[in-house]
Amino acid sequence: MSRTEAPPLPEPLRVPVADSHTHLDMQDATVEESLARAAAVNVTAVVQVGCDVAGSRWAAETAAAHPAVHASVALHPNEAPRIVHGDPDGTARQGAREPGGRAALDEALAEIDALAALDHVRGVGETGLDFFRTGPEGVAAQEESFRAHIEIAKRHGKALVIHDRDAHADVLRVLRDAGAPERTVFHCYSGDAEMARICAQAGYFMSFAGNVTFKNAQPLRDALAVAPAELVLVETDAPFLTPAPYRGRPNAPYLIPVTLRAMAEVKGMDEDALATAVYDNTARAFDF
Repeated sequence: MSRTEAPPLPEPLRVPVADSHTHLDMQDATVEESLARAAAVNVTAVVQVGCDVAGSRWAAETAAAHPAVHASVALHPNEAPRIVHGDPDGTARQGAREPGGRAALDEALAEIDALAALDHVRGVGETGLDFFRTGPEGVAAQEESFRAHIEIAKRHGKALVIHDRDAHADVLRVLRDAGAPERTVFHCYSGDAEMARICAQAGYFMSFAGNVTFKNAQPLRDALAVAPAELVLVETDAPFLTPAPYRGRPNAPYLIPVTLRAMAEVKGMDEDALATAVYDNTARAFDF
């Protein structure tokens, strides 16, 4: 089986569920194809997440055109340092960039603020901190951007979608310091059980992705085990983090049932009961 070949459709869920975090613009299929495959397995809603100004515009436009799509808009934590300090090497998706300084970051944040005001935009994110890909020189720009997104989410009454990579303590510190929005979602939850208890006490939603199925992910499963069912979401983060046994192949919203069934086993819950809870939680988190 080719590593580039799409995995087969899993057995459909009996109860509708939502994919709380996906990137349809990074997947090979059209939006219509992605939504049709997802609906075939009872994944009836997706949250399309923007990572830069262009992607956030696309998310808002796609949500406006498709009732099953809900948008979240933001500058990814790694985007803020690129805007401020430039990126001479670029990435596969984005070419080299000249430094824009604080003025360029303010301009980009103003665009995110305007998009967040739209009715069909339900979240502000993914924002947060990422100390894996960004070195010490980019930390200040990341935190400034994170704090600005928190204020945007609160101003417009939208969910805050957090990207937290190798930055648990600092993310929690900023949320405490700035004051978290009423609805806060840890996308691709990556903390341990102790952090899950802290998040639960604060009322933060924890969204689990396909990596909860990986052999080396016992700390994630321990966190899921203690996370209250009323605060648990499921996501693909597609095209990334494809669940086992398809790890390394392209991910898409139609694979949500694979992850959800693994989650139900970890939590000792009936599959239908977890799917019901997850859909209700996602609708509550993103107000749809």
